[in-house]
Amino acid sequence: MNSPTQALASAITEKFISAAPQAAAAALETLATHEVLQLIAPLKAQTLVACLNPMAPAKAAAVLRRLPIRQASYVLTHLDVVQAARLMDAFSAPYRERISSVLEPAFLQLLKQANSFGPHQVGYYMQTDCIVVRTDAKLTQVIERLKNLPRKKLPVWCVVTDKDNHLKGGIRTAEIALQSPQSVVGSVMSPMPCVQPHISCQEAGSLLSAQDEDVAAVIDAQNVFLGLVNRHSFPRATGKKSLWDKLTK
Repeated sequence: MNSPTQALASAITEKFISAAPQAAAAALETLATHEVLQLIAPLKAQTLVACLNPMAPAKAAAVLRRLPIRQASYVLTHLDVVQAARLMDAFSAPYRERISSVLEPAFLQLLKQANSFGPHQVGYYMQTDCIVVRTDAKLTQVIERLKNLPRKKLPVWCVVTDKDNHLKGGIRTAEIALQSPQSVVGSVMSPMPCVQPHISCQEAGSLLSAQDEDVAAVIDAQNVFLGLVNRHSFPRATGKKSLWDKLTK
């Protein structure tokens, strides 16, 4: 494929992924891995994340391991946690060892935990694609990171942690304009809703609904920040038992 044609094909693919990521992933799965790479390798990392999240893990892993290691590690850490764990399982042992060497130990531990989450639990829907800053950072650092995001990708909350990654609070993106850019993050943050990964989606949804919140931080028993979850990603409650419930009874 010559360069102008490839650029056009990639541009069309990017539009397709943005408009319908699940349909785009399904269509790309039917192509050979090298053909998928020709189309998506030039795209922004955020677009790769949107494409690989709904893709079958075996295919997504085959694509990801052919990207440069730094690009691959960035994309992996921004996938939904459960999908990232599935990709790690699908990698060959040598590649798993290679990419593990450039990932944070805390993230690797999170992927091990992800295998225990079921589709009725909060951790199954957790995402790590979020803006996290330390309490001693200046608000200007948050603003600069937000500037690089498209409008539809702006988060509801920016997460604030201490140096040991313990959750300290959050800053609502909509309220940043009301603060001085030179403010220290710790002085302008607010308490942020939080849940633990192993509680049920129904319980978490009720808690968030009562607080009139959509997004919560996910923390472990030691208050270490793990990711974010949006209650609208939870399955809707029905009167019928899910396949998961039937299998685990």
